[in-house]
Amino acid sequence: MTDQENSATTENAEGLGEQKYMRKIRSFVKREGRMTNRQSTAIENLWATMGVDYQETMLDFKELFGREAPVVLEIGFGMGKSLVEMAKNAPEKNFLGIEVHGPGVGACLADAGEEGITNLRVINHDAVEVLEHMIPEKSLATFQLYFPDPWHKARHHKRRIVQPEFIESMRHKLAIGGVIHMATDWENYAEHMLEVLQAATDFKNCSESGDYAQRPEWRPLTKFENRGNNLGHGVWDLLFERIS
Repeated sequence: MTDQENSATTENAEGLGEQKYMRKIRSFVKREGRMTNRQSTAIENLWATMGVDYQETMLDFKELFGREAPVVLEIGFGMGKSLVEMAKNAPEKNFLGIEVHGPGVGACLADAGEEGITNLRVINHDAVEVLEHMIPEKSLATFQLYFPDPWHKARHHKRRIVQPEFIESMRHKLAIGGVIHMATDWENYAEHMLEVLQAATDFKNCSESGDYAQRPEWRPLTKFENRGNNLGHGVWDLLFERIS
């Protein structure tokens, strides 16, 4: 996903709202948008097996997926293509995606259904509320946040999802040894992410250089990222492990 593709977390998502932290913190304002027939059909046919309704009750991942396996959580998966690809390429893991954009959820379910994916579940709700009420402590192997809205104007930086309070909430959800993986194509946001993560307690930077990591093979390249690479645009990955 890139800023252009991630309709759940970019300004292209037609006012998907402002992040409001540490009051009643919310990651986004939910907007449905217009669905295609393919997307709405996928939700109608596949929600019962792959969709998870929001509830203020902690999930039992063994019950949800029907097995014990490491859980990868992604916030803001956009149209879901890379999430489906990751689930397909890592059948030994369970994947849970959170997305507020209804058409993106429908597109993800449609692609997953066509690929016969069984290790993926999706939630169509505000991510911060899901984290607070549905994700058990120390239950996640990996947390993924790819190409979130950079809010590039300085006066809007406070709206960025990556803030100390948010990272602290993620720390509680990660198992010891679990990893936060973020990526952005905005250098200023990469610097902000790095600063916030380096200041967080109980985390270790997985990068050998002590700053940014090479893109791991499990994060698929998108067409927008390939286009950016061809134009000389940078992409920055950050990998931090919870150590205590």
